[in-house]
Amino acid sequence: QVQLVESGGGLVQPGGSLRLSCAASGRAFSNYAMDWFRQAPGKEREFVATIPWSAGSTKYADSVKGRFTISRDNAKNILYLQMNSLKPEDTAVYYCHTVRVGKDYWGQGTQVTVSS
Repeated sequence: QVQLVESGGGLVQPGGSLRLSCAASGRAFSNYAMDWFRQAPGKEREFVATIPWSAGSTKYADSVKGRFTISRDNAKNILYLQMNSLKPEDTAVYYCHTVRVGKDYWGQGTQVTVSS
């Protein structure tokens, strides 16, 4: 069983920064890729970033490339998303996600609101 708990969301002004965290329980965190997704009001959930088990070859959605950085601490079982130069269109609920043995696991989400 895998449990994912996000934190770090909040209200930030345009141009500001936030760092999201996702604490993962369960075994073998370091063996699996981890992702961030987001869902804005009235829109479908969309991919944001992914990081493989080895923390190399990260990938990003075009909309966040150059502004967001995904990273992981395998010793602490924590996934991060550093978000810089935030824009109002980044406002969404952010979810961490992983797939294990063909099953999807999602956290409860953390709200990020970018507004002046």
